[in-house]
Amino acid sequence: MLSFDITYNDHCRRLESFLRTLMPMAAPGYCRKLIKGGAARLNGADATADTMLVVKDRVTLKESATITSLLITTRPALDLLYEDDQVAIVNKPAGLPMHRTAEREKNLVDEGMAYMAWRGTSCKLYPVNRLDRGTSGVVILAKSSTAAGMYGRQVKETGLDKLYLALVTGAPDESGVIAEPLDEKESETRYTVLLNGAGNALLAVTPISGRMHQIRRHLEMIGHPVLGDKRYGTGELPDYDGFALHSFRTVVVRPETGPLTVCAPLSEGFWGLAQRYLGQQPEAVIARLDECLTVCVATSGQ
Repeated sequence: MLSFDITYNDHCRRLESFLRTLMPMAAPGYCRKLIKGGAARLNGADATADTMLVVKDRVTLKESATITSLLITTRPALDLLYEDDQVAIVNKPAGLPMHRTAEREKNLVDEGMAYMAWRGTSCKLYPVNRLDRGTSGVVILAKSSTAAGMYGRQVKETGLDKLYLALVTGAPDESGVIAEPLDEKESETRYTVLLNGAGNALLAVTPISGRMHQIRRHLEMIGHPVLGDKRYGTGELPDYDGFALHSFRTVVVRPETGPLTVCAPLSEGFWGLAQRYLGQQPEAVIARLDECLTVCVATSGQ
C-alpha cells in the first residue's frame, strides 16, 4: 500500500482532487474509478470522490505498476479542484490575473489551457466566474462556449453560493451585515468573525449581491479593510503576491447531477499570513473553519 498523510495544504480538498494532484496525467475518470473500486481508501475505509479531507487523514492507494507510473513528486501547475466534461474548477493563486494583460504576464486562462494541453486533453477555457488579480480561490472554467453560456446563466440568474475568507485590520463586531449601496445599486455583504488576534481578524464573508469589488469596498466602508489591499486599504503585504481575500467555498449546480460543493484549500502563503497577522497556529484556524463549514451545511442543506 502507498500512504499519504493530509496536511494543512489539503485541508477541505475533495478526495478525487487529492488523487489528481498525485496523478495529474491519469485519464479522466481514472481516480474516480480507483475510489469506487476500493483501490483508494480513506483512513482504512471506503469513501466517495466528494469526501472532504481533513488534516491528519490518511489516504492509501493499492500499489500497482500503473499507479506507480502515474505518480509525480511535485504539485501540478494547475490546482484542479473538480473536473468533468463541461467544466474545470480550479484554485486560483493570489496575484494571477484571470486574462492576458498588456504586460503579457501569466494568467489563469492561458495557464489552464497549457495544463490541459500538457495532459493531452487540449481545449479552450472560458471563465464562468471571475476573481480579482489579488484574490485567490475557486474559479469555474467552462470547456466550451455552450457550457460557458449554461453556467453563466446560472451565475446571472441565481448566483453561486460562495463563502470567502478575509484577513482584515482591527476588531470588527462579532458578526454583521453591510448593506451600503455600491454604484447606486443595492448591495449586501454578511460576515462573521472567526478569529481575532494581534490587532487583526479573520472573517467568513458571504456576498449576497455581486457588485464589482464588493467585499473589499464594503469592508473598507466599515473601517476594516482587507490586509494587502492597496486600492481599498492598507498597502502591499511583504512576501505575498496579492491581498488576504480567498474564495474558500462555492456551491455550483451541475445540470445533470445537481449541487456540488467545492472548497479551495488555503495556500502556504495564506497560512503564513494567518500566523503572522493573527498570531494563531493553523490548528486554531482549522477548528474555526470546520465550525463555519458545519454551519454552512446546516443552513444550505448541502
